[in-house]
Amino acid sequence: MAKKIKDPGIGLSSDKLAKRFINPDGSFNIKHINRRTSISRSYDYLISISWLQFFCWVFIGYIIVNSIFAIIYVSIGISAITAPTGNLFGDFLKAFFFSAQTVTTVGYGAMAPKGVVFGVISSIEALIGLLSFSFITGLLYGRFSKPKSSIRFSEKMVLRKHNGQDSIMFRLMSRSTNVMIRPKAEVTLALSRKSKNAKYENNFYSLKLERNQITYLPTTWTIVHPITESSPLAEFSREDLPDLHGEILILISYYDESFTQEVHQVHSYVLRDLKIDETFVKAFDYDDEGYTILDHDKISETKTFKSKD
Repeated sequence: MAKKIKDPGIGLSSDKLAKRFINPDGSFNIKHINRRTSISRSYDYLISISWLQFFCWVFIGYIIVNSIFAIIYVSIGISAITAPTGNLFGDFLKAFFFSAQTVTTVGYGAMAPKGVVFGVISSIEALIGLLSFSFITGLLYGRFSKPKSSIRFSEKMVLRKHNGQDSIMFRLMSRSTNVMIRPKAEVTLALSRKSKNAKYENNFYSLKLERNQITYLPTTWTIVHPITESSPLAEFSREDLPDLHGEILILISYYDESFTQEVHQVHSYVLRDLKIDETFVKAFDYDDEGYTILDHDKISETKTFKSKD
C-alpha cells in the first residue's frame, strides 16, 4: 500500500477547479494579490524577466529621464543651450538631444549649457546618468552570472510496459552542450481527492524511480516510475489514470560547471496528458565517423508501443 508523505510545500487544501501547481515553464502557478513591493525588489525583478522585457524597461527609462530634463530645459529657456527654433516641439527635440548627450556624458560640443542654473541642472543629470548606467551594468552582470539550469523536459509523459510492468516515463536532456554532472531526480505525486467533509484535499506520495540519480548526462535520461504494488497509482487501472485530478511534481538537481555550483529546476506533468502505450523515439545515434549525434528536436517525439507480453 502506498504511504503518504508530508506536504512538500504546496498546501493540503484543494478545489474541484484547482489548476496545476507548476506551469510548463517551471514557474509556480500562483497569483499574488495585495503584495507589498519595494525598490529593493526591483533588482530581483529585473534580473528575472526576459531579455526583451529588460531592454524595453531600459529604453523606457532612458526616454523618461531625457524627456523630464528636456521639459525642464525648455521651461527655463532653451536659449541658454542653443538657438531656439521658434517651435515648441523643435525646442523640445533639441533639449532632448542635449539631455541625451549629458546623461551619457558624450558631449559632442554642438550644444553647451550657459549660466549657473543650466550648469547645476546638467551636472545633476550627468550624475544621474553615471549612477543609472552603473546600475544597468550591475543588472547585466547579475543576469549573466545568475545560476540558471538548462534542462529541457519532454512535452509528453508516457505509460507503457517496461520489464513486464506498467511504468510512467518522461525524458529530459540539457539544452546546452555542457554535460550535467550527477543529476538526480525527486518525483512527487499530488492527488486531489474529495474528503469525508466533501472538501477537496491534496494527498502527496513520493514516487519510487527505477533510478533517481546518474553520474553524468551527455545525451538524454528517461526517468521511469514502475507502477508496482507499492505505487500510489496501483489501485487505478491504466485507463483511469488520465481521469485523475493529479500532477507529478519533479525536482531535478545537478552540478553545473559553468556556475561551479549545484542548480535546480522544477517541472510537472498532469495525469490527464498521459499518453498510453506510446514510447519515446531514440534521440541520439552515431554518424559514419563514430560520433554521437544528439537530435534536440526528438526529445518529445513518440511512437506507438507494441508490447511483447
